[in-house]
Amino acid sequence: MTTYTEAPASPATGRRAGDFTNLLRAELAKLMTVRSTYWTLLVAFAANIGFAVLAAALLAPRLKPSDLAHVDVVQLAMAGLHLSQVAFGVLGAMIITGEYGTGMVRTTFAAVPRRRTVLAAKGLVFAGTTLVTATVSTLAAYLAFLAALPAHTLTGTALTDPGVARAVFGGGLYLTVYGLLGFGLGALLRSSAAVIATVLGVLFVPPLLLELLPGSWKTTVGPYIPMQSGSQIFVAVRHEAASLAPWTGFGVFCLYAAAALLAGFVVVNRRDA
Repeated sequence: MTTYTEAPASPATGRRAGDFTNLLRAELAKLMTVRSTYWTLLVAFAANIGFAVLAAALLAPRLKPSDLAHVDVVQLAMAGLHLSQVAFGVLGAMIITGEYGTGMVRTTFAAVPRRRTVLAAKGLVFAGTTLVTATVSTLAAYLAFLAALPAHTLTGTALTDPGVARAVFGGGLYLTVYGLLGFGLGALLRSSAAVIATVLGVLFVPPLLLELLPGSWKTTVGPYIPMQSGSQIFVAVRHEAASLAPWTGFGVFCLYAAAALLAGFVVVNRRDA
């Protein structure tokens, strides 16, 4: 009988793994020592929780009886995402454009000449940090919404109700992917002002342009624009027949972020630092 043994990892392989681990630690230290990181996350948490409380205390009690059966509870609780998404998108951009702006990126690339490895480490650290903080913020917003909601105002507010848990945690996924979209644009454009303008434009310009299209085009193109497709993941009750399914819409939204990331990875080796 022939036995097979697993070959030990080569020193070069082990060294590369160790170097990448050290690079992840370095990028995490960078992220955690920049004040803008904490200010951005504070704005995101304040927006998500603050708007959730306001929606529960002020908006929910004023809903007409005819609206109560159709209102999307999670959409009300996630009202702050329209502001916090901008914060996460800008943070993703500033992680990379900040280093280009100060010239620190030259030191980083001198220490680690494999630029795409550096970019991958930055992206992984940012994605992990954002996923945790964004998910905690959306869950906290939902719980704050329930705490501020007057008794017997809305039904279908438990996490075990159909679509609710997916929508609540989907809000965290949406914010993470939008942050990665900003990160990819930051690697591509390298200018903070240009990236912030583009990040905001990706959100707000397509809906405005959509209003100029014929009605039949709106139902055909509308579901695939970034905000419309991505927001389906945190919708618990579907109102529009033309909208995409939650995971399908989220998949389309991920393609936008993937395209920006791919473009950033392609150009990072082709330009001067």
